[in-house]
Amino acid sequence: MLRRSKDTTLARKFLYLIAILIMLAIAAAFAYRLFGVQIMRTAMVPTAKFEPQEKATASVYADPAMWFSRPGKADDPARWVPAGYQPGAAPNAAVFYVHPTSYLNRARWNAPLDDAEANGRATLFLRGQATAFNAVGEIWAPRYRQATFGAFLTSEAAAGQALDLAYGDVLTAFDQFLNEIGPDRPIILAGHSQGALHLTRLLKDRVAATPLAARIVAAYVVGWPVSKTADLPALGLPQCEAADQAGCILSWQTFAEPADPALIFDTFDKTDGYTGAPRAGTDMVCTNPITGTPDSTAPASANLGTLFPSADLLNADIEPGMISATCEGRGILSVGPPPSLVGNYVLPGNNYHVFDYSLFWANIRTDAQRRFDSYQND
Repeated sequence: MLRRSKDTTLARKFLYLIAILIMLAIAAAFAYRLFGVQIMRTAMVPTAKFEPQEKATASVYADPAMWFSRPGKADDPARWVPAGYQPGAAPNAAVFYVHPTSYLNRARWNAPLDDAEANGRATLFLRGQATAFNAVGEIWAPRYRQATFGAFLTSEAAAGQALDLAYGDVLTAFDQFLNEIGPDRPIILAGHSQGALHLTRLLKDRVAATPLAARIVAAYVVGWPVSKTADLPALGLPQCEAADQAGCILSWQTFAEPADPALIFDTFDKTDGYTGAPRAGTDMVCTNPITGTPDSTAPASANLGTLFPSADLLNADIEPGMISATCEGRGILSVGPPPSLVGNYVLPGNNYHVFDYSLFWANIRTDAQRRFDSYQND
Protein backbone atom coordinates (compact mmCIF):
# COMPACT_ATOMS: atom_id res chain seq x y z
CA MET A 1 0.00 0.00 0.00
CA LEU A 2 2.86 2.33 0.88
CA ARG A 3 4.44 1.72 -2.55
CA ARG A 4 1.12 2.33 -4.31
CA SER A 5 0.64 5.53 -2.28
CA LYS A 6 4.10 6.78 -3.30
CA ASP A 7 3.41 5.91 -6.93
CA THR A 8 0.11 7.75 -6.80
CA THR A 9 1.75 10.80 -5.23
CA LEU A 10 4.50 10.82 -7.88
CA ALA A 11 1.93 10.45 -10.64
CA ARG A 12 -0.06 13.37 -9.27
CA LYS A 13 3.06 15.51 -9.02
CA PHE A 14 3.94 14.62 -12.60
CA LEU A 15 0.46 15.53 -13.80
CA TYR A 16 0.59 18.79 -11.86
CA LEU A 17 3.91 19.56 -13.52
CA ILE A 18 2.49 18.85 -16.98
CA ALA A 19 -0.53 21.01 -16.20
CA ILE A 20 1.71 23.86 -15.06
CA LEU A 21 3.86 23.59 -18.20
CA ILE A 22 0.75 23.63 -20.40
CA MET A 23 -0.55 26.69 -18.55
CA LEU A 24 2.81 28.44 -18.96
CA ALA A 25 2.86 27.60 -22.67
CA ILE A 26 -0.67 28.95 -23.11
CA ALA A 27 0.20 32.06 -21.12
CA ALA A 28 3.33 32.61 -23.21
CA ALA A 29 1.38 32.24 -26.44
CA PHE A 30 -1.31 34.59 -25.14
CA ALA A 31 1.29 37.15 -24.07
CA TYR A 32 2.97 36.93 -27.46
CA ARG A 33 -0.33 37.57 -29.23
CA LEU A 34 -1.05 40.57 -27.00
CA PHE A 35 2.43 41.95 -26.54
CA GLY A 36 4.42 40.42 -29.42
CA VAL A 37 5.70 43.76 -30.69
CA GLN A 38 6.78 44.93 -27.23
CA ILE A 39 8.49 41.61 -26.56
CA MET A 40 10.37 41.82 -29.86
CA ARG A 41 11.47 45.39 -29.16
CA THR A 42 12.84 44.46 -25.77
CA ALA A 43 14.65 41.44 -27.15
CA MET A 44 15.95 42.85 -30.45
CA VAL A 45 16.63 46.61 -30.24
CA PRO A 46 20.31 47.30 -29.49
CA THR A 47 21.18 49.18 -26.32
CA ALA A 48 24.66 50.09 -27.60
CA LYS A 49 25.43 53.41 -29.27
CA PHE A 50 25.59 53.61 -33.05
CA GLU A 51 29.17 53.25 -34.30
CA PRO A 52 29.97 55.44 -37.33
CA GLN A 53 31.96 53.63 -40.01
CA GLU A 54 33.76 54.62 -43.19
CA LYS A 55 31.74 54.62 -46.40
CA ALA A 56 32.41 51.81 -48.84
CA THR A 57 34.36 52.78 -51.96
CA ALA A 58 33.80 51.48 -55.47
CA SER A 59 36.98 49.44 -55.28
CA VAL A 60 35.50 47.42 -52.42
CA TYR A 61 32.81 45.97 -54.72
CA ALA A 62 35.29 45.28 -57.48
CA ASP A 63 36.31 42.34 -55.26
CA PRO A 64 34.20 39.23 -56.08
CA ALA A 65 34.38 38.27 -52.39
CA MET A 66 32.03 41.19 -51.64
CA TRP A 67 29.23 39.45 -53.51
CA PHE A 68 27.16 36.48 -52.40
CA SER A 69 26.27 35.99 -56.07
CA ARG A 70 27.71 37.29 -59.32
CA PRO A 71 28.63 35.75 -62.68
CA GLY A 72 31.47 33.25 -62.45
CA LYS A 73 31.24 32.79 -58.69
CA ALA A 74 31.69 29.21 -57.48
CA ASP A 75 28.99 27.64 -55.27
CA ASP A 76 26.61 30.47 -56.13
CA PRO A 77 23.43 30.05 -54.00
CA ALA A 78 21.38 31.99 -56.56
CA ARG A 79 21.95 29.24 -59.13
CA TRP A 80 20.04 26.67 -57.05
CA VAL A 81 16.69 25.40 -58.38
CA PRO A 82 14.16 22.85 -57.09
CA ALA A 83 13.67 19.57 -58.91
CA GLY A 84 12.13 20.04 -62.34
CA TYR A 85 13.70 23.46 -63.00
CA GLN A 86 16.94 24.62 -64.59
CA PRO A 87 18.78 27.93 -64.32
CA GLY A 88 19.04 29.78 -67.61
CA ALA A 89 21.88 28.66 -69.86
CA ALA A 90 22.45 32.13 -71.33
CA PRO A 91 20.30 34.62 -69.39
CA ASN A 92 20.11 38.04 -70.96
CA ALA A 93 19.13 40.34 -68.12
CA ALA A 94 21.26 41.42 -65.19
CA VAL A 95 19.50 41.06 -61.83
CA PHE A 96 20.51 43.25 -58.89
CA TYR A 97 19.14 41.57 -55.77
CA VAL A 98 19.35 42.94 -52.21
CA HIS A 99 18.76 40.37 -49.48
CA PRO A 100 16.52 41.01 -46.44
CA THR A 101 17.62 41.39 -42.84
CA SER A 102 19.59 38.36 -41.73
CA TYR A 103 21.44 39.95 -38.78
CA LEU A 104 19.46 39.44 -35.57
CA ASN A 105 22.11 40.37 -33.02
CA ARG A 106 21.37 43.31 -30.72
CA ALA A 107 25.05 43.84 -29.87
CA ARG A 108 25.49 46.18 -32.88
CA TRP A 109 23.35 48.37 -35.09
CA ASN A 110 25.03 47.09 -38.26
CA ALA A 111 26.18 43.61 -39.19
CA PRO A 112 29.88 42.96 -39.61
CA LEU A 113 30.55 41.72 -43.13
CA ASP A 114 32.12 38.55 -41.77
CA ASP A 115 29.29 37.58 -39.41
CA ALA A 116 28.87 33.84 -40.11
CA GLU A 117 25.29 33.52 -38.85
CA ALA A 118 24.02 36.54 -40.77
CA ASN A 119 25.78 35.41 -43.94
CA GLY A 120 24.39 31.90 -43.57
CA ARG A 121 20.85 33.23 -43.30
CA ALA A 122 21.43 35.56 -46.25
CA THR A 123 22.49 32.56 -48.33
CA LEU A 124 19.24 30.82 -47.43
CA PHE A 125 17.29 33.89 -48.54
CA LEU A 126 19.10 33.86 -51.87
CA ARG A 127 18.11 30.23 -52.39
CA GLY A 128 14.47 30.93 -51.58
CA GLN A 129 14.11 34.32 -53.31
CA ALA A 130 16.78 35.33 -55.81
CA THR A 131 16.61 31.92 -57.50
CA ALA A 132 13.21 32.86 -58.92
CA PHE A 133 15.11 35.09 -61.38
CA ASN A 134 17.93 32.77 -62.45
CA ALA A 135 16.17 31.64 -65.65
CA VAL A 136 16.05 35.15 -67.07
CA GLY A 137 19.08 36.91 -65.63
CA GLU A 138 22.52 36.67 -64.09
CA ILE A 139 22.16 37.52 -60.44
CA TRP A 140 24.33 39.99 -58.57
CA ALA A 141 23.74 40.01 -54.80
CA PRO A 142 26.07 42.18 -52.69
CA ARG A 143 27.17 41.72 -49.13
CA TYR A 144 26.40 44.88 -47.17
CA ARG A 145 26.52 46.14 -43.61
CA GLN A 146 22.83 45.63 -43.08
CA ALA A 147 20.97 47.23 -40.19
CA THR A 148 20.07 44.77 -37.47
CA PHE A 149 16.48 43.54 -37.15
CA GLY A 150 15.88 45.69 -34.08
CA ALA A 151 16.43 48.85 -36.12
CA PHE A 152 12.94 48.32 -37.57
CA LEU A 153 11.33 48.22 -34.14
CA THR A 154 12.35 51.64 -32.84
CA SER A 155 12.32 55.30 -33.82
CA GLU A 156 15.71 55.99 -32.23
CA ALA A 157 18.08 58.13 -34.29
CA ALA A 158 20.57 55.25 -34.27
CA ALA A 159 18.16 53.13 -36.31
CA GLY A 160 18.11 55.71 -39.11
CA GLN A 161 21.89 56.01 -39.00
CA ALA A 162 22.23 52.22 -39.27
CA LEU A 163 19.92 52.12 -42.30
CA ASP A 164 21.80 54.98 -43.95
CA LEU A 165 25.08 53.09 -43.53
CA ALA A 166 23.54 49.96 -45.04
CA TYR A 167 22.07 51.91 -47.95
CA GLY A 168 25.44 53.49 -48.67
CA ASP A 169 26.87 50.02 -49.21
CA VAL A 170 23.98 49.01 -51.49
CA LEU A 171 24.33 52.18 -53.56
CA THR A 172 28.07 51.68 -53.97
CA ALA A 173 27.51 48.04 -54.97
CA PHE A 174 24.88 49.10 -57.50
CA ASP A 175 27.22 51.61 -59.12
CA GLN A 176 29.86 48.89 -59.46
CA PHE A 177 27.20 46.54 -60.87
CA LEU A 178 26.39 49.13 -63.55
CA ASN A 179 30.05 49.49 -64.41
CA GLU A 180 30.47 45.75 -64.87
CA ILE A 181 27.35 44.89 -66.87
CA GLY A 182 27.87 47.56 -69.51
CA PRO A 183 25.70 50.42 -70.80
CA ASP A 184 22.95 48.52 -72.61
CA ARG A 185 22.04 45.43 -70.58
CA PRO A 186 18.42 45.16 -69.38
CA ILE A 187 18.12 45.24 -65.58
CA ILE A 188 15.80 43.57 -63.09
CA LEU A 189 15.83 44.99 -59.57
CA ALA A 190 14.70 42.69 -56.76
CA GLY A 191 14.80 42.77 -53.01
CA HIS A 192 12.93 41.90 -49.89
CA SER A 193 12.20 43.64 -46.60
CA GLN A 194 15.27 45.75 -45.70
CA GLY A 195 16.57 44.99 -49.19
CA ALA A 196 13.34 46.35 -50.69
CA LEU A 197 13.60 49.50 -48.57
CA HIS A 198 17.06 50.12 -49.99
CA LEU A 199 15.69 49.51 -53.49
CA THR A 200 13.06 52.24 -53.04
CA ARG A 201 15.81 54.71 -52.17
CA LEU A 202 17.92 53.47 -55.07
CA LEU A 203 15.00 53.93 -57.47
CA LYS A 204 14.60 57.51 -56.27
CA ASP A 205 18.32 58.31 -56.34
CA ARG A 206 19.55 56.43 -59.42
CA VAL A 207 16.58 55.61 -61.65
CA ALA A 208 13.92 58.33 -61.42
CA ALA A 209 14.25 60.94 -64.20
CA THR A 210 17.39 59.31 -65.63
CA PRO A 211 18.14 57.34 -68.82
CA LEU A 212 18.61 54.26 -66.63
CA ALA A 213 14.83 54.04 -66.19
CA ALA A 214 14.51 52.84 -69.79
CA ARG A 215 16.68 49.79 -68.97
CA ILE A 216 14.58 48.55 -66.04
CA VAL A 217 12.58 45.44 -66.95
CA ALA A 218 10.83 45.41 -63.56
CA ALA A 219 11.49 46.25 -59.91
CA TYR A 220 10.32 43.67 -57.35
CA VAL A 221 10.04 45.78 -54.20
CA VAL A 222 8.65 43.00 -52.02
CA GLY A 223 7.95 43.00 -48.30
CA TRP A 224 8.14 46.77 -47.89
CA PRO A 225 5.23 49.24 -48.07
CA VAL A 226 5.10 51.59 -51.06
CA SER A 227 2.47 54.32 -50.89
CA LYS A 228 0.66 54.78 -54.18
CA THR A 229 0.45 58.55 -53.69
CA ALA A 230 3.26 59.51 -51.28
CA ASP A 231 6.04 57.25 -52.66
CA LEU A 232 5.35 55.91 -56.15
CA PRO A 233 5.46 59.22 -58.07
CA ALA A 234 9.05 59.79 -56.85
CA LEU A 235 10.39 56.35 -57.79
CA GLY A 236 10.55 56.89 -61.52
CA LEU A 237 8.43 53.88 -62.52
CA PRO A 238 4.67 53.21 -62.31
CA GLN A 239 3.13 50.23 -60.58
CA CYS A 240 2.63 47.23 -62.86
CA GLU A 241 -0.93 47.33 -64.20
CA ALA A 242 -0.68 44.36 -66.58
CA ALA A 243 0.98 40.96 -66.30
CA ASP A 244 3.11 41.56 -69.39
CA GLN A 245 4.03 45.17 -68.65
CA ALA A 246 7.71 46.11 -68.48
CA GLY A 247 9.32 49.10 -66.78
CA CYS A 248 7.20 48.99 -63.65
CA ILE A 249 7.16 48.22 -59.90
CA LEU A 250 5.68 45.20 -58.13
CA SER A 251 5.19 45.09 -54.36
CA TRP A 252 3.24 43.01 -51.84
CA GLN A 253 3.17 42.07 -48.17
CA THR A 254 1.71 38.71 -47.22
CA PHE A 255 -0.63 37.98 -44.30
CA ALA A 256 -2.82 35.05 -43.33
CA GLU A 257 -6.24 35.50 -41.75
CA PRO A 258 -7.04 36.89 -39.28
CA ALA A 259 -4.51 39.51 -40.34
CA ASP A 260 -3.31 42.33 -38.10
CA PRO A 261 -0.99 44.66 -40.04
CA ALA A 262 -0.81 47.19 -37.18
CA LEU A 263 2.96 46.72 -36.85
CA ILE A 264 3.32 48.03 -40.42
CA PHE A 265 0.67 50.72 -40.45
CA ASP A 266 1.56 52.20 -37.04
CA THR A 267 5.00 53.10 -38.35
CA PHE A 268 4.02 53.74 -41.98
CA ASP A 269 1.33 56.26 -41.03
CA LYS A 270 3.72 58.36 -38.95
CA THR A 271 6.08 59.05 -41.84
CA ASP A 272 6.23 61.16 -44.97
CA GLY A 273 6.77 59.56 -48.37
CA TYR A 274 9.44 60.22 -50.98
CA THR A 275 7.26 62.94 -52.51
CA GLY A 276 7.16 64.76 -49.17
CA ALA A 277 3.46 64.01 -48.70
CA PRO A 278 2.28 62.15 -45.58
CA ARG A 279 1.74 58.41 -45.91
CA ALA A 280 -1.00 58.35 -43.27
CA GLY A 281 -4.16 56.69 -44.57
CA THR A 282 -2.78 56.12 -48.08
CA ASP A 283 -3.10 52.86 -50.00
CA MET A 284 -0.05 50.72 -50.66
CA VAL A 285 0.94 49.09 -53.92
CA CYS A 286 -0.37 45.51 -53.82
CA THR A 287 0.60 43.36 -56.78
CA ASN A 288 -0.92 39.90 -56.71
CA PRO A 289 2.14 37.73 -57.53
CA ILE A 290 -0.09 34.98 -58.91
CA THR A 291 -1.75 37.21 -61.53
CA GLY A 292 0.95 39.86 -61.91
CA THR A 293 -1.74 42.55 -61.66
CA PRO A 294 -2.65 45.01 -58.88
CA ASP A 295 -5.48 44.73 -56.36
CA SER A 296 -6.68 41.38 -57.72
CA THR A 297 -7.74 37.94 -56.51
CA ALA A 298 -6.42 34.53 -57.58
CA PRO A 299 -7.46 31.02 -56.53
CA ALA A 300 -4.96 28.45 -55.31
CA SER A 301 -5.34 26.57 -58.59
CA ALA A 302 -3.57 29.46 -60.36
CA ASN A 303 -0.52 29.24 -58.10
CA LEU A 304 2.18 27.59 -60.22
CA GLY A 305 4.28 26.51 -57.28
CA THR A 306 5.14 27.19 -53.63
CA LEU A 307 8.54 26.29 -52.16
CA PHE A 308 8.11 24.01 -49.17
CA PRO A 309 11.44 23.87 -47.31
CA SER A 310 12.98 20.77 -45.79
CA ALA A 311 13.45 20.64 -42.02
CA ASP A 312 17.11 21.64 -42.33
CA LEU A 313 16.25 24.48 -44.79
CA LEU A 314 18.88 23.19 -47.21
CA ASN A 315 16.41 22.03 -49.84
CA ALA A 316 12.81 22.52 -50.88
CA ASP A 317 10.07 20.93 -52.90
CA ILE A 318 7.75 22.89 -55.12
CA GLU A 319 4.01 22.25 -54.97
CA PRO A 320 1.47 23.91 -57.29
CA GLY A 321 -2.10 24.79 -56.44
CA MET A 322 -1.62 25.21 -52.70
CA ILE A 323 -1.91 28.94 -51.91
CA SER A 324 -4.47 31.53 -53.02
CA ALA A 325 -3.93 35.30 -52.84
CA THR A 326 -6.15 38.38 -52.59
CA CYS A 327 -5.23 42.05 -52.29
CA GLU A 328 -7.45 43.64 -49.69
CA GLY A 329 -7.79 46.66 -47.40
CA ARG A 330 -5.15 49.30 -47.86
CA GLY A 331 -2.91 46.92 -49.81
CA ILE A 332 -2.30 43.76 -47.82
CA LEU A 333 -1.96 40.45 -49.68
CA SER A 334 -4.08 37.84 -47.92
CA VAL A 335 -3.52 34.10 -48.39
CA GLY A 336 -6.60 33.11 -46.39
CA PRO A 337 -6.21 30.64 -43.49
CA PRO A 338 -2.62 30.14 -42.30
CA PRO A 339 -0.84 27.78 -44.74
CA SER A 340 0.88 24.74 -43.30
CA LEU A 341 4.30 23.24 -44.10
CA VAL A 342 5.97 26.47 -45.23
CA GLY A 343 7.79 26.97 -41.90
CA ASN A 344 7.49 28.37 -38.40
CA TYR A 345 8.78 31.90 -38.87
CA VAL A 346 5.48 33.78 -38.70
CA LEU A 347 5.59 37.31 -37.26
CA PRO A 348 2.95 38.86 -34.98
CA GLY A 349 -0.34 39.63 -36.70
CA ASN A 350 -0.19 36.48 -38.87
CA ASN A 351 2.46 38.23 -40.94
CA TYR A 352 3.97 35.80 -43.47
CA HIS A 353 6.69 38.28 -44.32
CA VAL A 354 9.44 35.64 -44.44
CA PHE A 355 7.49 33.75 -47.13
CA ASP A 356 6.66 36.67 -49.46
CA TYR A 357 8.69 35.03 -52.24
CA SER A 358 8.54 31.32 -51.48
CA LEU A 359 4.72 31.17 -51.43
CA PHE A 360 4.67 32.29 -55.08
CA TRP A 361 8.12 31.23 -56.32
CA ALA A 362 7.04 29.67 -59.63
CA ASN A 363 4.68 32.54 -60.48
CA ILE A 364 7.44 35.09 -59.83
CA ARG A 365 9.74 33.10 -62.11
CA THR A 366 7.12 33.14 -64.89
CA ASP A 367 6.36 36.80 -64.24
CA ALA A 368 10.00 37.85 -64.67
CA GLN A 369 10.32 35.93 -67.94
CA ARG A 370 7.07 37.38 -69.29
CA ARG A 371 8.08 40.95 -68.48
CA PHE A 372 11.54 40.42 -69.98
CA ASP A 373 9.97 39.10 -73.19
CA SER A 374 7.73 42.18 -73.34
CA TYR A 375 10.73 44.43 -72.76
CA GLN A 376 12.60 42.74 -75.63
CA ASN A 377 9.62 43.12 -77.95
CA ASP A 378 8.99 46.81 -77.25
